[in-house]
Amino acid sequence: MSALSESPQSGTADFWFDPLCPFAWITSRWILEVEEVRDVTVRWHVMSLAHLNRDKDVSDSYRRFLEPAWGPVRVLVAAAEKHGEQVLLPLYTAMGNRIHLEKQPADRAMIAAALAEVGLEPALVEAMDDPKYDEAVIRSHDAGMGQVGDDVGTPTVAFEGSAFFGPVLSSIPRGEDAGRIWDGAIALAAYPQFFELKRTRTGELDFS
Repeated sequence: MSALSESPQSGTADFWFDPLCPFAWITSRWILEVEEVRDVTVRWHVMSLAHLNRDKDVSDSYRRFLEPAWGPVRVLVAAAEKHGEQVLLPLYTAMGNRIHLEKQPADRAMIAAALAEVGLEPALVEAMDDPKYDEAVIRSHDAGMGQVGDDVGTPTVAFEGSAFFGPVLSSIPRGEDAGRIWDGAIALAAYPQFFELKRTRTGELDFS
């Protein structure tokens, strides 16, 4: 029997995200849809675009985009350390709605509002400026990127021994469409020699 035919359709998926990444946001909403139509449970983990690109030759505009990137992931890690990893999804959702739907800057006011929405203590906002959380951010980051390589980023998904970057989507698949995309993604990822499937993106990102 081939590796593809043996690939399981149920289990635990690990998802790495940086709240600033619009592609990770769309893929995260997709994998929540997958949970509704497949026997899959998602565990959430932070990664850091700022850490990933620290020594890379990126454009000035992308470097400016990354300037506020440490704050949200530090707060997410601080919240998880105090309250457990179960707070990561609701806090990511509260941040992501503000960043990607409401187009708010990733600043102190946004993070404070997200903490309040989730019912977490306001003092956690202080973590955004505290580098003592960077070690935990990097440890979580490396756990994900170590499975796919540093030439990719977020979204990264690991599932039952396989890991992959993506899928990169311009809108959020719903219902059984989400399930079929999941089936295809894990089937490809389960084949050890598969490493890329890509085409040029057209149109704007749709976060709805």
